[in-house]
Amino acid sequence: MALFRRSASQPSEEVPARSADTPSDETARSEAPTTGPFDASQVDGPTGRVDLGAIWLPGVRGMELRMEIDKKTQKITGVACAVGGSGLQVQAFAAPRTEGIWDEIREEIAQSVTQQGGTVDDLPGPFGRELLARLPATAPDGRTGTRPARFVGFDGPRWFLRGVLTGKAAVDPAEAKVLEAVFANIVVVRDQSPRPPRDLLSLNLPGKGATAQVPPAGGATPEAPTFDPLTRGPEITEIR
Repeated sequence: MALFRRSASQPSEEVPARSADTPSDETARSEAPTTGPFDASQVDGPTGRVDLGAIWLPGVRGMELRMEIDKKTQKITGVACAVGGSGLQVQAFAAPRTEGIWDEIREEIAQSVTQQGGTVDDLPGPFGRELLARLPATAPDGRTGTRPARFVGFDGPRWFLRGVLTGKAAVDPAEAKVLEAVFANIVVVRDQSPRPPRDLLSLNLPGKGATAQVPPAGGATPEAPTFDPLTRGPEITEIR
């Protein structure tokens, strides 16, 4: 499965997730970003996190949660959350038992960015090597510029977790701290089924709790890079 392949015949939409128990702010803030993400074997259940199947996601007050679904397959393809003017998009994949895949994936992302006329820097970060990409973008007034995105990755035991930081968090270290802590405290649940590397791990809607809301037109939720398979729709769920 190609990690960054978009198919025009398989558009995506977002659906409002059913409400989930509100996670505490302390869940995402309690540990330094260098301590995780975690494997399910390292924790005692999803306590304090939203259970999304392969991903147990910590939350912070005011965080907007989006579940993204492929229209054709009705399969959930990822989860995206936003806090203020910053966004974090997350996917979990199967990986080989004996080696990580982040080094290879970083090269592919960098190639995709440069092919679109963007620039990319491979830099050290709180989770190891990461990419700071600047993609060509057109402003509402027609002016051309660039849109920044930070790609972070983490190789776990037989899984790989990829995150994309957008908005303020892509360029401002202080603004990035909250969502870095969210990423650092994610728990990945890898089933025991044999899976090829890069196979998307299954996600599901959360349980009861939050109410679906429609953001105003031109809202502040940062958009993901255009070559990423996760596309955004009109609905969100807000965790308070």
